[in-house]
Amino acid sequence: MPVPQILIDPESKSLAEHFALVKTPRKHRSRYPEACVIPIADEQAARAGAKPAHNLHPDQVYGPSKSSEGQHI
Repeated sequence: MPVPQILIDPESKSLAEHFALVKTPRKHRSRYPEACVIPIADEQAARAGAKPAHNLHPDQVYGPSKSSEGQHI
């Protein structure tokens, strides 16, 4: 499954790319809840901290981003 392309705003002060460990049984999702993401300093540390047997996978994430489900119009 191809990873969707994300438009990155280079002028954003609150959103950025980060390496992380993601706790999830499925590795290929386009979004993860914040509670499942553990920011990590760099790619090497993220790979070293991976524990696939415990559903903890290294990934590169962009965020944080507010869910549209919690926003009221």
